Amino acid sequence: MMHYTSMMGYGMGWFFQPLILVLFFLIVWWLIKSSGQYGYRTSQSDSALDILKKRLASGEIDQKEFQRLKREIEK
Repeated sequence: MMHYTSMMGYGMGWFFQPLILVLFFLIVWWLIKSSGQYGYRTSQSDSALDILKKRLASGEIDQKEFQRLKREIEK
C-alpha cells in the first residue's frame, strides 16, 4: 500500500520547524535584553544628575534652577 504526503501534511514540516526555532531564539534574545545584562543599557540607569543635565540642555530649566536642584540632589 502506498502512502502519499500532501503539501498540507508532513510536507509542511520544512516550514514550521525553522519558524519555531527562530521564535525560540527571538524569545531568548528578548529575555536577555530585558534583563539589562550583557551590555544592554536600560533607561533606569540614568542618575538624577544625568536627568537634571538633560533638562538643562533641553531648556526645560534655567541655570539657577539647575544649581538649586543639584544642591538638593547632593545632600
